[in-house]
Amino acid sequence: MPCTMANGLQGLRPLVLGLHPLVLSLLLCVLGPSGSQGGKLLVVPMDGSHWLSMVAVIQQLHQSGHEIVVVAPASSVNIKEGAFYTLKMFPVPFQKEDLEAIFVSLGHDVFENEPFLQRVIKMYKGVKRTSAMLLSTCSHLLHNEDLMASLAARGFEAVLTDPFLPCGSIVAQYLSLPAVYFLNGLPCGLDVDGTQCPSPPSYVPRSLSVNPDHMTFLQRVKNMLITFIQPFLCSAVYSPFASLASKVLRRDVTVQDLMSFGSVWLLRNDFVVNYPRPTMPNIVFIGGINCVTQKPLSQVCI
Repeated sequence: MPCTMANGLQGLRPLVLGLHPLVLSLLLCVLGPSGSQGGKLLVVPMDGSHWLSMVAVIQQLHQSGHEIVVVAPASSVNIKEGAFYTLKMFPVPFQKEDLEAIFVSLGHDVFENEPFLQRVIKMYKGVKRTSAMLLSTCSHLLHNEDLMASLAARGFEAVLTDPFLPCGSIVAQYLSLPAVYFLNGLPCGLDVDGTQCPSPPSYVPRSLSVNPDHMTFLQRVKNMLITFIQPFLCSAVYSPFASLASKVLRRDVTVQDLMSFGSVWLLRNDFVVNYPRPTMPNIVFIGGINCVTQKPLSQVCI
């Protein structure tokens, strides 16, 4: 290279580095598409409060030009027809009242002040009853050949789902689509296992432990015991979904396989109210989404 050309490039280098963001933006405008195009999104939601948090995101996606199809059982409590999405329902062998009674029972159990072990056993039994009904729902969806064929023919680009019910992950793998997980957290540290995120029990408090972020020795021992017990508690609840996935996908599938299929994890919590812990690059904290629908505080007399 001639010296004059080398000197000229050296002189331009500060200018290019200073304009790097602008140059990058111009390249994206020139090389990218002329305008943004909305995609097709399949939503496999979880009923109850899970859906009430997700519907605000679906509305924003619709306003951005995306075509959204929501798949839900006919017995749904909160999932109803909407102006900004297409709802496809499928039959299940139970009624709306059955599911509503389970949600009310679980809600009461959360606020009862009982000893830790008794609270865990009671919650385990309640979640197991709920899981059996949700497993039946998932099975009826996956074995609905007409519905699954119509979904495969729609040409969706991704699946938005709450992994608390792993059915969405199974549907995404069946349709060979990337999955976006929208959640507040998973029991038994399944979200940690799914993202392969480090979570040392000596430093990160486990759910239901009521441990602070600065634990004493006995609290760390309690945390370790919960860590050992958790896989056995959740195995009875989530392993049937792995068995169902293995039959539908025709290959061996584990619970961790179902959880780790998520390409992006949208986590509805924040370190302001949750303990700091390690995270992975594909975890995005969106705790503020819970405040999208806001109302003024009522007048309170003291």
